[in-house]
Amino acid sequence: MFKQLFLGILVTTFFASTINARAENLVTFKSLSPDLALELAQKTLEACRKEGFQVAVSIVDRFGNLQVTLRDQLAGAHTPETARRKAWTAVSFRTDTLAMADLTQAGKEQSGVRFVVDALMIGGGVPIEAQGAIVGGVGVSGAPGGKADDTCARVGLEEILEKLEF
Repeated sequence: MFKQLFLGILVTTFFASTINARAENLVTFKSLSPDLALELAQKTLEACRKEGFQVAVSIVDRFGNLQVTLRDQLAGAHTPETARRKAWTAVSFRTDTLAMADLTQAGKEQSGVRFVVDALMIGGGVPIEAQGAIVGGVGVSGAPGGKADDTCARVGLEEILEKLEF
């Protein structure tokens, strides 16, 4: 009887430790829902329209995968891809592309990252943060300059901020 009890405890301990070890090897993360990504793209597009800009807006998830792209009817043909690359760059480098444009100028220490495939160091890409984590990125292309693209992206983010924090 003692042997069976001891064997039972040993087996239970083994399985419990295996389950704990497996749990430590897994990670969890937050990401934007498709509905919120679409809402952010719409709010950002509206912000640009209010300023008279015809743009494209792209939203990528935390891994840089495209979730949504909206292109206004008169935005240039290049704007959807440019917006996607700005959003991807913001997520990949975990900073906005307006700052990256300055930090990666020729002659600066980080200038080499301009050679990363798909990286685009032009203002208009902004990481999306929620509860202390980057959950995606927004990219805007088509306004007259990177600063205007960046402003539109931030106005769109401000519109959904409450949904990101809860």
